[in-house]
Parts: sequence; structure tokens; C-alpha cells
Amino acid sequence: NSTDAYFSPYCNIPGGIKVPVFSTIHDVVFLDIPELAGRLGTFVRKMIYRLSIRRSKEIFTVSEFSRGRIMEKLKCRKPVTVVSTSTPEFFIDREHSAEKKDYVIFIGNIKTHKGLQTLIPAFVKFREEFQAGKDLPRLLIVGEKDNFRTKDSSLEKYIEASEENGIVFTGFVSNEDLRTMLREARILVQPSFYEGFGLPPLEALVSGTRALVSDIQVFREVYSEMPVTFFKTGDSDDLCKKLTEMWKEDPVPPSFENPYSFKRTTRAVIYRIEEVCGLKKDLEN
Repeated sequence: NSTDAYFSPYCNIPGGIKVPVFSTIHDVVFLDIPELAGRLGTFVRKMIYRLSIRRSKEIFTVSEFSRGRIMEKLKCRKPVTVVSTSTPEFFIDREHSAEKKDYVIFIGNIKTHKGLQTLIPAFVKFREEFQAGKDLPRLLIVGEKDNFRTKDSSLEKYIEASEENGIVFTGFVSNEDLRTMLREARILVQPSFYEGFGLPPLEALVSGTRALVSDIQVFREVYSEMPVTFFKTGDSDDLCKKLTEMWKEDPVPPSFENPYSFKRTTRAVIYRIEEVCGLKKDLEN
């Protein structure tokens, strides 16, 4: 309470704070897709979000899409400011010096909105187009195989036959290993049905790897001015087609201006807090 304001990069706010509070809600996926958490889990999350809004002077979020969903699903009457997000500096490969290997990479989880049910059949079909006996493409799924168990029987059969389908579960990977995997991949695929921002495509691009993403609203907002390729959301055939086309292209994306950085985000947050609280400070100092 000896500071001018309190900022939280999440929606959890400690008790006893008397200075103005500014908190962050990245997305409301559990409210938009309630089956992800069940009735109780959805209710608890909704209460946490509402408490954060009630205790905050203003809410920050990462995209205009998330801003709209917060306003609608939580009936939020407090100001909601978009400040975006970014990727750590260690992902950036300015030299694009890594030797590319014949694999596609996916970073995510088994939750239905992440789109594995679209990606895996598309990849299996894509792989069948290659001549037997030659080095075949692999799909690297970052995470433990047991964490990708699902009640979707059609998807489970692909996971059970992962070895013959060229699907590799990496297990736990460190940030350093993830950076290497991203740099050496030919393509990152992000087949999501829902995201608040969606960082993996940005991580791929700054690592010198092409990104193939679903045509959802937030990806159009975040990546429309960047060198990504879009495919029809939920359409495995279109994803397979785009994979085939991209596989024949230069695996390194063209140079681009990255509009996202933590420095810009930090400045935007501080500027807004100063503006709301009537503070006068020079951000350049």
C-alpha cells in the first residue's frame, strides 16, 4: 500500500490492498466453452473473474477479441484495455541459422478448442502422400503422451498408432529444447478453435519457422499483417492441402516487422495506470 497502484498480470488479487488495483484477464474460454471445466469449474472461474473486476479500477487483456468476450460474458462495466502480449527474447533467431528437419510441430494440449482433432487426421493424410521408404515427415506434439488421452475414439486410435503415423510425443521439454525444436521445425501448426491471443505462431515466426493457423477471429486480429498461412477452421482436408503446399516452399518465413514486445506491453500498462491514477512520470527514465 506504499505504492501508487497495484498491477496483477492475472486475475488473482491479494487481500488488504488499498491502492488502485489493475488486473488482467487473458481470456474467458471456460465461459465460452463451459464443457471444458464442467458446471462447478465454470461457476468458480466466473466468480473469480467477477471478483477481479469488482476489485479493479481497470482490466487489461491481450486482444480485442478477448476484450469483447469479457464485456459480453461478464457484463463488465469497468474499462477493459488491450495491451497485447509477446514472446521471450530467447526465442528470437535473427540469423535463421538452424538447419531445418522434416517435422511439423504442435504446442498445446488435448482440450477440444486446441484442435488436435483437426490436425492429426490432416497430418496422417499429408504423410501418406510421401513415397514409402523415404524419410517421412513427423509430427512433434510437445508434451507427454499420457496427457493427450481423450474420450474421442477417432482421435485415440491415431494416438495409439502414433509410431506408425509418424507422431512423436516429446515429453517434458525445457525452454532451451523448445527453442531448438521450434527453430528446426519446417512448420508450426496451430489449429485452434478458440484462443485469447495464441502465442505459439509468434514464437515460431521469431524463431525462423513458418506458421499455419486456423482462420479464427483472434488469429486474424493478431496475425493478419504477419507472414502466416490460414486454413479453414476445423477442416482437415484444407489443413492437409496447406501443409502440402507449404512443405514445398522455403521453410524460413520472409522478414517481417514484429509489432509485439514485452517492452511495448510494459509501457502501455504503465502509461494507462499513470493516466487513470493521474500520475506524471517519464517512461523514458
